[in-house]
Amino acid sequence: MLDPSSSEEESDGIVEEESKEAMAPQAGSRISPSRTSESSGGLAPSSSRSSARPISPSPSAASEEKEDLEKMHREEEERKKKLQLYVFVMRCIAYPFNAKQPTDMARRQQKISKQQLQQTKDRFQAFLNGETQIVADEAFINAVQSYSEVFLKSDRVAKMVQSGGFSANDFREVFKRHIEKRVRSLPEIDGLSKETVLSSWMAKFDTIYRGDEDPRKAQQRMTASAASELILSKDQLYEMFQNILGIKKFEHQLLYQACQLDNLDEQAAQIRRELDGRLQMADQIARGGKFPKFVSKEMEAMYIEELKSSVNQLMANLESMPVSKGGEFKLQKLKRGHNTSIIDMGQEDENTLSKSDVVLSFTLEVVIMEVVGLKSLAPNRIVYCTMEVEGGEKLQTDQAEASKPTWGTQGDFTTTHPLPAVKVKLFTESTGVLALEDKELGRVVLHPTPNSPKQSELHKMTVTKACPDQDLKIKLAIRMDKPQNMKHCGYLWAFGKNVWKRWKKRFFVLVQVSQYTFAMCSYREKKSEPQELLQLDGYTVDYSDPQPGLDGGRTFFNAVKEGDTVIFASDDEQDRILWVQAMYRATGQSHKPVPPTQVQKLNSKGGASAQMDAPISQFYADRAQKHGMDEFISANPCSYDHASLFEMLQRLTLDHRLNDTFCCLGWFSPGQVFVLDEYCARNGVRGCHRHLCYLRDLLERAENGAIIDPTLLHYSFAFCASHVHGNRPDGLSTVKVDEKERFEDIKERLRVILENHIVNFRYFFPFGRPEGALKATLSLLERVLMKDIVTPVPPEEVKGVIRKCLEQAAQLNYERIKDYAKIEGKKREMYEHPVFCLASQVMDLTIQNVGRLVTPAKKLEETIRLAELVIEVLQQNQEHHAEAAVTSSGDQSAFAWWTDLMVEHAENFLALYAIDMDAALEIQSPESWDSFPLFQLLNDFLRTDYYLCNGKFHKHLQDLYAPLVVRYVDLMESSIAQSIHKGFERESWEPVNNGSGTSEDLFWKLDALQTFIRDLHWPEDEFAKHLESRIRLMSSNMIENCVKRTRMAFESKLTKSSKSTDFRISPSLCTMFNVMVDAKDQSAKLCAMEMGQEKQFHTQIDELIEESVKDMIQLLVAKFVVILESVLAKISRYDEGTLFSSFLSFTVKAASKYVDVPKPGMDVADGYVTFMRHSQDMLREKVNEEVYIERLFDQWYTATMNLLGTWLTERMDQQLHVYQLKILIRITKKKYRDFRLQGVLDSTLNSKMYDTVRNRLTLEEATASVREGGMQGISMKDSDEEDEED
Repeated sequence: MLDPSSSEEESDGIVEEESKEAMAPQAGSRISPSRTSESSGGLAPSSSRSSARPISPSPSAASEEKEDLEKMHREEEERKKKLQLYVFVMRCIAYPFNAKQPTDMARRQQKISKQQLQQTKDRFQAFLNGETQIVADEAFINAVQSYSEVFLKSDRVAKMVQSGGFSANDFREVFKRHIEKRVRSLPEIDGLSKETVLSSWMAKFDTIYRGDEDPRKAQQRMTASAASELILSKDQLYEMFQNILGIKKFEHQLLYQACQLDNLDEQAAQIRRELDGRLQMADQIARGGKFPKFVSKEMEAMYIEELKSSVNQLMANLESMPVSKGGEFKLQKLKRGHNTSIIDMGQEDENTLSKSDVVLSFTLEVVIMEVVGLKSLAPNRIVYCTMEVEGGEKLQTDQAEASKPTWGTQGDFTTTHPLPAVKVKLFTESTGVLALEDKELGRVVLHPTPNSPKQSELHKMTVTKACPDQDLKIKLAIRMDKPQNMKHCGYLWAFGKNVWKRWKKRFFVLVQVSQYTFAMCSYREKKSEPQELLQLDGYTVDYSDPQPGLDGGRTFFNAVKEGDTVIFASDDEQDRILWVQAMYRATGQSHKPVPPTQVQKLNSKGGASAQMDAPISQFYADRAQKHGMDEFISANPCSYDHASLFEMLQRLTLDHRLNDTFCCLGWFSPGQVFVLDEYCARNGVRGCHRHLCYLRDLLERAENGAIIDPTLLHYSFAFCASHVHGNRPDGLSTVKVDEKERFEDIKERLRVILENHIVNFRYFFPFGRPEGALKATLSLLERVLMKDIVTPVPPEEVKGVIRKCLEQAAQLNYERIKDYAKIEGKKREMYEHPVFCLASQVMDLTIQNVGRLVTPAKKLEETIRLAELVIEVLQQNQEHHAEAAVTSSGDQSAFAWWTDLMVEHAENFLALYAIDMDAALEIQSPESWDSFPLFQLLNDFLRTDYYLCNGKFHKHLQDLYAPLVVRYVDLMESSIAQSIHKGFERESWEPVNNGSGTSEDLFWKLDALQTFIRDLHWPEDEFAKHLESRIRLMSSNMIENCVKRTRMAFESKLTKSSKSTDFRISPSLCTMFNVMVDAKDQSAKLCAMEMGQEKQFHTQIDELIEESVKDMIQLLVAKFVVILESVLAKISRYDEGTLFSSFLSFTVKAASKYVDVPKPGMDVADGYVTFMRHSQDMLREKVNEEVYIERLFDQWYTATMNLLGTWLTERMDQQLHVYQLKILIRITKKKYRDFRLQGVLDSTLNSKMYDTVRNRLTLEEATASVREGGMQGISMKDSDEEDEED
């Protein structure tokens, strides 16, 4: 039967390999397994070396050869040690009775490799380049851009990936934390919650991260890896530890088969032998006094008690295991036994068995197939069979015709008889009328055993007198199952002193009552209880020579105990070997019986047939012996130093774990924990030794750059500390001197490493990964600083240590970012410098040479770049390394003071930057203002930080820049004042935007200055208010100056302009109006203050602007009045009674008789109307303020209408000349209509003065019509024709 972990192909390969090895010359020595391979003939590697060695080697060659031989010897010893260790591990896996595979361990994620990191970078870059089909908005693209630049391309991430400390889940969590703040800062959108946005972004992130990979395949791979991470089968555990220990597959098969790992009875027996050996070893230590060195002498007695107690506990665990045939071990927690009678195995009276203790239960299956040889009955006669087990019920088959007596009927029976009697009878139905019973034709009585053949066979029946067929046979099969507690059975010859006192062949059964109690029982047929029994406790079984005088039996063996010997004999060698093996497992003896090969050869007279008699287990044992494996299989586990073996096993397992595909951070997988737990319990490895070795291995890996979970270190350290200080975490009270010394050494190493991790917290825990590692490091450091396990270390002491670490961290972090900035800057300078472009001087241009080329501007640029890096570092510290101060629920943790220390760290970090910043600012020119962006950059960050705002560095920054700001404002004030003075002197008043060139320049400078001061966000309130007040006051003064200069220019412009209807409103006049408008708008922005007292700036300038605008309107209206006065002066020549009026009237009348004379005086009216409309249109088009236009038009209309009324009133006693009347009617009507179209209110238009003028002109019109005979179409009445003429 093949082992489940083997295959036919592998077995064939091994047999073929053995045949090759058998052909190789062996010279009487056993071939070492190290020189055995699938293609090797079995020659030692040194044979070729020795044949090629020179006769007289030189000393150097001889020393090299000696070193090679020593190296080979060391490698051979290491390989043997691993093989022996693998044997012990295999036994732990095959029959675990102490540990289980834990199912509550944190699930480990797949680690990210360098290739996967590069692939992730490429995928995100492809998304940013628009090469994917993923639709995203600008906000998400910016988030991905920032994530790619800050995280994916970080050197710290690359180093972490190289150390195996990053998983895909870490990448996802960092992105999630990265975008949460961004999403929270987005404006609210109706119907779209921020949780929905966050989920959408994470889904897009997963799509980018996955790339073109099929998500189903990725899910299947993750599921498979997760399953292998949780529960492993035996075969998987074997394969894992083959890889860990470097065991070849064929070596595993040899060991597996030779150790009979699939035979759980053999494994249980092996455990019993090991535990017995450990008890004997404890007694030897007690007798010899060879104790380990303990911290106190009193612990020596306690040590022996602990050894025995641990063995008794293992015995209880083993006793609690059910007695079973085998199968896969279960993962349920093993129950601890409470049977105290097994503590002393020498107390036989307590363990004496009675015959009723060994009663067995068997299940029989009887299948009747057919009857052969039934010829005497008629073909149509009905026949059937009955079957019964003696003492049980009787079953009957179906009826069949005599011509075809076949059934295939199965009967199931249960019996307690190891040698039951099974009766099968054949009946035919009676044809007689008076017959009461059917006629029996034949019967057969069988005595099956569990070893009987299971296939169907023909059995000759004993026929009755009524059946003439003497050669009647029945074909049937009897299957008798072996009970779980029956380990072997069969017929043996036996003879002893106390039992089986007569040499006789009996049926024996080896019964297992419990894990430690076995009995050899002899049974008679049809009996439930044994006739005699022998409890095997204390007996030793072995092969023996044939005993003279005993007839019967072919091969002998015996069971010996002090004062008693029982001799057994079997009929063949294979049966003897099986019996000896079964009894060897039952007795728990340390001596392993070896079958005498000489006896096999004598009995078989040939090696080949002898192998046929031997069992398969003996074949595997011989084959293992041939390959040199017998020394590992037969080795006594109690003679080995399992502490050193476990140390090696744990170290190799850790190496394997750190190199697998999981981001384990030093945690073993559940399968590995299970095997290590079982090994420690089974072989008595002390818990403190285990954890000390584990800590040492973890610290070595951490020192070499591996990422180790501080929580794991804390667990092992707490265990060791509790043990060393006598707190008995594993029930052991003894403390070895070696354990205490190693603990102190590890404690110091751990303290140094933890402090180094805190100093390099940005690089050991980049972006807050692994999650919670920094907080766990602080907790572990606090534990390490404790003098014992009871007295807590004062918080100030812990803070002092961490404060010192963070001071070093500030120095380290600043030096690194400074070096990074220098490398960036100097590379850029090298490539930008013209010297670099000259091929002949490329090699001479070094970093030092470039450094000499740094100018103040370049130095300032480097300082600003360094400030950006400083801010980035501080932001990352706050975002990713502040979790130690709070718990997962957001409350203050035990390390609430971590926040204060991080603030101190930030101030120290900024203080280092302040040195370089001060040096860069010192070399700047006093007239240069390029350093203000540096202040804005730093201040914008510091003022929003709750802890750093107005801190030491922030105060220093303010003190440094306050004089610069004051000086800058002073210079700007002087510059603006000069620009106003010179600007207005050269002002052309061409329209520019909302005003003139000078005003636009003024307002832009004032706005820029105020924007600059506002963007400074000066953190000190008093100085900030002072700056604001000064800027507002300066703006008010500058605008006041601008307004006054504009008004003066306006008045001067009007004074120099024409006073007739040729006057036109120029764009410059409109521009001056617009300057006033713009000044009013700008004053509201530049001069307004929130405080009541400071609002006066804005109020005063408003009043000044209003007053100036009022004056400008009055000046312009006065100009319009003067122009109208000039028109009225012209028509005053036609006043009644003047010489010119009479002469003009006579001339026109005389001339009109002969020619068509134009209407005199209409050009005056038309000129005025044209002037008026042009002025209205220009003002309406060019002036930006509607209120000012309306005010101007109102005053213009009112003033001119008053002038007309006054002029007419002065001529109340005179009749108007017809030409005067026509001109006035036209001017009045056009003025009324045009101003109405310009939006002048009716209340203004229809004033009393207008009514007076209108009534007078209407009256004059009526008089003229009567006197002159008509007005030639000119009338005060509104008409469409007149509108058309217009």
